[in-house]
Amino acid sequence: MTPESWISASKANEGKIKTGWLKSMNDPQLIKITEEALNNNHDLRISALLLQSAKEGTIIGRAARLPSINLGGSNSRSRSNQEPPNYSSNYGLTLAASWEIDLWGRLKNLDRAQYEDLVAARADYEAARLSLAANTAKSWFNLITAQQLLELAEKTKKSYDANYRITERNYKAGDVTASPLAVQFARNQVASAERNLINRRLAREEAARTVELLLGRYPRGELQSGNTLPTLREKVPAGIPSEMLLRRPDLVSASAAIRASAERANASRKDLFPSFSLTGRGSTSSSKLDQLILDPEAIAWSTATSVAQTLFRSGAKKASARIALQQNERSIRRFSSQLLRALREVESALSTERSLAEQTKFLTIELRQAELAEKQASRDYSEGLVRIISVLEAQRRAVASRRAMIFLKNQRLQNRIDLHLALGGDFKSAP
Repeated sequence: MTPESWISASKANEGKIKTGWLKSMNDPQLIKITEEALNNNHDLRISALLLQSAKEGTIIGRAARLPSINLGGSNSRSRSNQEPPNYSSNYGLTLAASWEIDLWGRLKNLDRAQYEDLVAARADYEAARLSLAANTAKSWFNLITAQQLLELAEKTKKSYDANYRITERNYKAGDVTASPLAVQFARNQVASAERNLINRRLAREEAARTVELLLGRYPRGELQSGNTLPTLREKVPAGIPSEMLLRRPDLVSASAAIRASAERANASRKDLFPSFSLTGRGSTSSSKLDQLILDPEAIAWSTATSVAQTLFRSGAKKASARIALQQNERSIRRFSSQLLRALREVESALSTERSLAEQTKFLTIELRQAELAEKQASRDYSEGLVRIISVLEAQRRAVASRRAMIFLKNQRLQNRIDLHLALGGDFKSAP
């Protein structure tokens, strides 16, 4: 039994449930990027081809229930040993038909199984589309994050360079607030900022390559993005029904697999019964091809009804029936396992959503205080109240808080996407 509503959902957020989870990300460029990925991604095209193969399989399943007609022809030419030699030609035409009477419904079961395979293939394709859209969105936000961190690294380096020059100049001038230790700290920060800047450039290129690969482009690492992460304007609505999980493509596919295996189990059981077939065959031959074609009455027909049942195969058919039942049970167990994982994914995403929201409140306070301390330290140093080391420490803390805020904003976006992926879509669409 699934819970009527998710345990971790916020009770203070009643209201209208929004639609369109991509649009709820509040980034117009993301829509264009995702559409390009859905149109050009090679892995998604592979899934589309698998879906086409499943559609062809349903045609094969239906054809097995219909009569089979075969038309064959032959031609021979002979030469006599007489003088002068005599040549003769002979043409043959054969028409054969067969039809297995589906008395027990075995072929119907197999046909239904093929249809359920098609349902599963469609769901797998939709799962691939949803996964691609989610991965594209997550990679896009990772790229924006990498761009923000790169710009922060550039600003930090410039700031540390300026502090180092001031500290070294004051030390050489005999300023009592500057010491050899302060110069060493300032030089250390410059080297650290240089290393971090190189690392951020590489991270930005790699993030761009990831998005380009999803878009089906050559991964040059040159894709441009904005430098501002969008803000999630709405909270997760309370009371999301757990039945929303029924629209998850992987669960739709798993439930179709259960039905397909059940149909095949029934077909395997019915294969133990006798099978009935109608067969017909007609053939004729002539030395003249036109006479053969224009004289259908010359064809001699024979029809027969055959009843076939394997009397002894060392229990092979019974074993096949048992195997089919076991496969059906495995499909049921697999669905149950997937359902539990889906429930865990939703609950985890909801808990993380609440936790990240609470962390944001305190990190906002932390960042504001760090920036105030940075400004105050600069003023106090200019008035000779503190040493340069206090300024360097205040700057380091402010930079760390800015970096943490960038990461936290991206983490909230990533988790919201995980929630939509776990639910199989937005917060409104019915199963």
